[in-house]
Amino acid sequence: MTRAYKESYLNKAQKTLAAMMDYAVSDLNYEPDEFFMLFLHSGLVDEFGRGNPKYIAGKSGVELAREAILITTGQFVEVTPTPRFDRSPVYWAAWALAYYQWYSGHSFEEIHKALPFTELLNMYPTLHEADVNKFVSVAEEVFVERKKKGETNLSRLRKARGLSQKELAKASGVALRMIQLYEQKQNDINKSQAASLRSLARTLGCRIEDLFE
Repeated sequence: MTRAYKESYLNKAQKTLAAMMDYAVSDLNYEPDEFFMLFLHSGLVDEFGRGNPKYIAGKSGVELAREAILITTGQFVEVTPTPRFDRSPVYWAAWALAYYQWYSGHSFEEIHKALPFTELLNMYPTLHEADVNKFVSVAEEVFVERKKKGETNLSRLRKARGLSQKELAKASGVALRMIQLYEQKQNDINKSQAASLRSLARTLGCRIEDLFE
């Protein structure tokens, strides 16, 4: 199997992604999936996933988080990171994710669609003391199964935000029945009204194109 980039960069890449997520969640108070979506939208994730040394070895996790925020929001972040002496669940999940992305060659976007960051966090209690290859096996099994099932992007994004269909309908103003039809693929979300798409994307913290099938 072809890896995403040279193994010599892997250890640094894992630590950088882990530190980035830990800083964003612990010091900047982002929700894990909220910040990871921001990282995806920044475009930096593509360079990171290809193993661009500038991003996986040339920047710290804090610097990467700050750059992603600057690109996507225009805000300069200067919050000093809190010194940490052990791995948080967020740190572990990002560290393991970086390894899985390198090992599998899947893009971070593909992985996030099948396995939102919050689901990786749910694996922490049972897998954080195991060899990382155990995590890879579990993650790949879930990834393949969900690709087969063809869960809609709307459903994945909704669950990643911890919302029920009813809660999403209330927050977005889009009818509950319409959301159900989109997720059941009985209505084509790609042909939905622009206003509905904007409302759903705003509520879910994603781009409109992230909802398309």
